[in-house]
Amino acid sequence: MPSHLFADRSAAQPPERDAVEALITQARRLRGGLDAVRRETSAVGEEHADPQLRWQRALCDLAVHHLDDLGGHLDQLREGLPADPDTAPEEELLPAAPPEPADHPRGSLLSRVGSAEWNLLTDEVSWSEELFGIFGRDPAEGPLTLDELPSLVFAEDQQLLTTMVTDCLVDGRPIDGEFRIVRADQSVRTVHMVGEPVLDADGSTACMWAVLRDVSELRRSQRAVRETRDSLQRQRHRAQTEHRLAVELQEAVLPPWRGSLRFPQGGPVALDLAARYLPSGTSALIGGDWYDALQLPDGRTLLSVGDLTGHGATATSGMAMVLGALRGMAVSGQEPGPLMGYLNQLLDSSAQPALGSAVCCRFDPATRQLVWAQAGHPAPLLFRGGTGSPLNPPEGVLLGATTGAHYTQRREQLAPGDLLVLHTDGLVPRRSHGPLSAHEGAERLLSLAPRFAAARDAQDCVRVVAEEFGGAEREDDACVLIARVSG
Repeated sequence: MPSHLFADRSAAQPPERDAVEALITQARRLRGGLDAVRRETSAVGEEHADPQLRWQRALCDLAVHHLDDLGGHLDQLREGLPADPDTAPEEELLPAAPPEPADHPRGSLLSRVGSAEWNLLTDEVSWSEELFGIFGRDPAEGPLTLDELPSLVFAEDQQLLTTMVTDCLVDGRPIDGEFRIVRADQSVRTVHMVGEPVLDADGSTACMWAVLRDVSELRRSQRAVRETRDSLQRQRHRAQTEHRLAVELQEAVLPPWRGSLRFPQGGPVALDLAARYLPSGTSALIGGDWYDALQLPDGRTLLSVGDLTGHGATATSGMAMVLGALRGMAVSGQEPGPLMGYLNQLLDSSAQPALGSAVCCRFDPATRQLVWAQAGHPAPLLFRGGTGSPLNPPEGVLLGATTGAHYTQRREQLAPGDLLVLHTDGLVPRRSHGPLSAHEGAERLLSLAPRFAAARDAQDCVRVVAEEFGGAEREDDACVLIARVSG
């Protein structure tokens, strides 16, 4: 505020009171709306908030500080304007400002802005009452001179303050900078100081005035925004890296073939095979779904599909472990039932416990007999003569759920032209009011029987499934493996 000692300085016309009142009204309405947003972001406890929510909350706090500062400045501006006798009192015209909580650390808006004037001709110093509050100084002790002011300033910031004051007094430059102070109660505050020199008739600096604002809470909010933004960016980077690793691991582990495959090759009876991995339509996360077809040393064929809980690199690494173990035990001659039991032990004793479901089938081309077992997984669907039905499942619980679980197996006699469909449960999308049951999912697959009967080979059947279930509404990734008996 310009000194009254130098009233010959040109003064701008004061703003219209109505314009200031309108701005105050707008600021208070914004403040009220922002409070509603803050309540929404505070509905989740801090221990449950993810970085995105913490960043939003920090942005709300920062916006509140800016609006509070704006409201305080507008209030000060209005106090300095002449009252309009034809206007009702402001309390009757304007909505009440949102009350601060009793324990609010910032105090009233106006108490964070104070003013000072240092007269170089008379050595007089004038501080506003608010400035004493900002510095935590008893008014009875009197204001600080420019020489005494650095005694309360952080040692690292004293040179900055000295430079600002020197530039103002010697070169006539305006002041605009921040420094930290240590109050008598040892609390640290950040003060933003703006001001300018007042010149006498000879052009020499006669005094310096300044407005000082406590911006401690504002800077704290800005730091919180930066930190939460950086945390969110780091989380996104980690998620992108993990997604890339999961994709690479999945591509390395799943069978490399994409078109139709025939096992065993060259025999009179064989399986025409095709499979596909279907990513989630609503998430970029990779799950632990797998499919596999392996020709065994004795000429029989192993078919399997399964799913481990979780997403990302942890799920795909667990899937790689399970699939590797399954292949190894199948090559060694293990039957599907005991094989499920060994996989259960593997997951139960793993350093990173997980649950999984799986179905394992072994087909003998010499007898066209299928031996299979399952662990909490949807049963394979058998299509014959233009209709389909699920196989009657043997006993089996989820992998990793029960120590020492027992898994039985069943035998099915297949015929030429039979079609087997193995799939994971993520193939079927969820309804808005709850998950689809296994029966409902099977019914949707079974309704494709006419299209399967008209298909040329297993690859065409996979395309039918992809067209039916490949939409964006599916919430999880899935695998489908189709085998048609030839000969």
